Amino acid sequence: MSSDRPAGEAASPTTGDPAPREDATAEALSPDHPEAPADPDPAAPPRGQAERPGEPAADEATADPDTTADQRSAPPADAARETEPASEADTEPREAGGAGPEAAPAAEIAGDARATAPSAGEAGAGGPAGGGKRSAAAEALAAAVRAVERGEADAASFFTSARGRSAAARPGAARPASPGHAAPTPGAPRAATPHGAGPVGPAGGDPTAPFGGAGSGGAPASGPAPTATAGAPAAAGFGAGPSGGGSPAGGARVPSAGAAGGPAELAEIRQVLAAGGAPPHLAEQVVRALGEGAGPVLRDDPWQLLAVAGVRPEQADGFARALLGPDCGPGDERRSRALVTWLLERAALEGHTARESATLRDALAQHAVPDPDEALRDAVAEGVVLVFQDALETPGAAPAAEDDEAEQPVRVLLGLDRYALAEESLADGLARVINTFEPDAATDSAPGARPETDAAPETDAAPESDAEPEAEAAGPAPDWDALADAAPSPSAAELVRAAAGHGLVTHSGGESARAEAVALVAAAHARGLRAYAAAHTHDGRRRLGAALAGSGLPAALAVTVAGLLAGAEGPGRDADGAFRLDLLAVLDAPQLDVEAAAALVESLPDGVRLVLSGDPGVLWSAGAGRVFADLVAARACPQVVSRTPDPGPIGELVSGIGIGELSQVEAPGKEVVIVPVRDAGDAVHRTVQLVADSVPRAIGVPVPDIQVITVGHGGAVGTRALNAALKERLNPGPGRFGGFDPGDRVAYAVAPGRTLTGTVTAAEPDGLRLDCGGEDVLVPRARVADALRPGWAVTAHQAAGRRWPATVVVLPGDAGPLLTRAWVYTAFSRGERHLSVVHGAGPALPHAVAEVPAAERTTRLRALLRAQNATA
Repeated sequence: MSSDRPAGEAASPTTGDPAPREDATAEALSPDHPEAPADPDPAAPPRGQAERPGEPAADEATADPDTTADQRSAPPADAARETEPASEADTEPREAGGAGPEAAPAAEIAGDARATAPSAGEAGAGGPAGGGKRSAAAEALAAAVRAVERGEADAASFFTSARGRSAAARPGAARPASPGHAAPTPGAPRAATPHGAGPVGPAGGDPTAPFGGAGSGGAPASGPAPTATAGAPAAAGFGAGPSGGGSPAGGARVPSAGAAGGPAELAEIRQVLAAGGAPPHLAEQVVRALGEGAGPVLRDDPWQLLAVAGVRPEQADGFARALLGPDCGPGDERRSRALVTWLLERAALEGHTARESATLRDALAQHAVPDPDEALRDAVAEGVVLVFQDALETPGAAPAAEDDEAEQPVRVLLGLDRYALAEESLADGLARVINTFEPDAATDSAPGARPETDAAPETDAAPESDAEPEAEAAGPAPDWDALADAAPSPSAAELVRAAAGHGLVTHSGGESARAEAVALVAAAHARGLRAYAAAHTHDGRRRLGAALAGSGLPAALAVTVAGLLAGAEGPGRDADGAFRLDLLAVLDAPQLDVEAAAALVESLPDGVRLVLSGDPGVLWSAGAGRVFADLVAARACPQVVSRTPDPGPIGELVSGIGIGELSQVEAPGKEVVIVPVRDAGDAVHRTVQLVADSVPRAIGVPVPDIQVITVGHGGAVGTRALNAALKERLNPGPGRFGGFDPGDRVAYAVAPGRTLTGTVTAAEPDGLRLDCGGEDVLVPRARVADALRPGWAVTAHQAAGRRWPATVVVLPGDAGPLLTRAWVYTAFSRGERHLSVVHGAGPALPHAVAEVPAAERTTRLRALLRAQNATA
């Protein structure tokens, strides 16, 4: 990085102290950069104290649909702040605690507990949650749990019950369709059900304290955080979180999407809530979480309240005690089942699709469950969770032969069938893509040729203006070798050849590697194939469209994954519900969670070519799973690794970060600038100065093209503080329209894990009108409060999949515990022309790059894919 500074700015002393003048200063960024200690911001509230009435304490997490499990599992920062989620208890970027007219008072959230619940509309499946004595068959099944864990029995013994769960637990076996992945009916698209994300934190509460906890009038309890949910801040307030619940806590029922409940039902639920000491305004969320008849369900099993987003176990305990009196206790089976489901849903917010039984036992003990082993046996017997046996991999060991009778070590995993079905559906779908592919298929023909199914009337097709134009008259098509020889780079040629001969290919590389996927789409189009490229974000689609247009192809061949699944973009579906395409290149593949990936693969026709392409260094998906990493690790298909480096000083810097090295780079054009800061106030001041003056003046990038990225939402240098300061400088106003003014930069959470950034252009009776990169978007009036937040500053996961001409990355002094290599890689790689780093983290930055990889996620996809390979 160059030590040059923007013209007119003073040099920084080598000690790291900023120059004593108004302009921000530059200094070389290197592992030896002196630490700039971050003094506590005198304006910041003490740790644990609310930032203002109605807001959560500063060390509690804000709901962000775009935070990764890396941030959720990181230890709390030294100074009061909120971590960047993804991937994520609130499904919208709202304040934790839901500051607003219906936010609960702080008295309702006694204790330091932190937790969130699944997002609105997410329905978990499971068995009945009612109490009662188990049958002899259930007792036998429960006993099998311990037998498997001791190695005395095979995990298949769990699936011999009459509950019909074995099909969902065996790789490759027939199974019922997942609620979110049902087989399509003719003409009906199979849309994905995005997984919600939010910060995950310790459940709180002393496991030895009297049963009841918060909500029962007892004193707040504090104690060690359970291992399974350590490290995250959480929503404040009883039931604070998104206006919608997740899976029923005991797995008893699956609510219909968008259930609202009639006046009589809502009144009944309010009465139940009031009787238990819970805020009556949770009634609508209870209906959305539990479905029809929620009132009697909640009265009979008060712990079902855990299905409501933001409700914590100690609050559900107090609610249950108020309703049931002395008849309830910490060992109540209803409580244990609800806690098991809640813990697994929380684990999903951290990115896990399953958890080891030992981890769940420890977490249950932290929540004062007297016999965690019995609680897990009961949950298995009642069908609340599924049990899986995955072979443990020994590093360096050769794969066992099929006739090898030696015992192979296994791990016992427990999971919700929602994620089990998604992972197994995805594994089966990928196997279908591999096995149904034929290199000489009829679709591999001359331009203009189409398979016979094209004669059928199209269903759910995209608008005519967005449809792929018809190719010209049929003629000899160039063969794949000729197309590969004509590719713009050796890596592009390798990708073309791999896709020519295989149905499934993975492609890894940085920003420059996106051109290789574009070259593949162009080659497939020249072969007469219906080829499309899909990105994670609207900005990614825009950049893809521009690249395709530069290759002489229609920009409409670029789509978003969400738009493709919804039928709003792309070729539409055929009469069987499959996409009308022959090749699909999915860029930003690391951003695919397991449920979205399963829905996408299920929608592909037989014989298709699927290329999953992405940068393995970026943050993983906001939702559960690590699809791209698992597929690469399973070696289930050809893998193409791009050898095309990202250009310029930013590309050189980011490439080094990807291999754990933070190196000094030469930046003669001021492409990379380091701005050392002493404390939080200095960091905010210099960030505003860079955006409003220094970068536009010295680099020539206008203010609307500059994006600020920081580590979290709360604290003195989080997105809230930075957005407030930037608005005051760049677009002061009273916030006349739902807290916003025309000209405000905003972040709009369209769905969990999907955020649009744009500018408010107008206020209308129906909502706020936004300009999102040239696309006109209307935010419905009812969603403004929950889904819209100021967007001058965003988190790194909100920035994933997007690029701006210039970025300002803010690393305050308390950011160290939240930094990982993937976070730094993602944040530093978002700028196209310029990167400024407001640096107060000192040696924590090179330490994170060199020694802090992404937090591991417990998933089953890799094992499922390897099992399929072994039997192929």
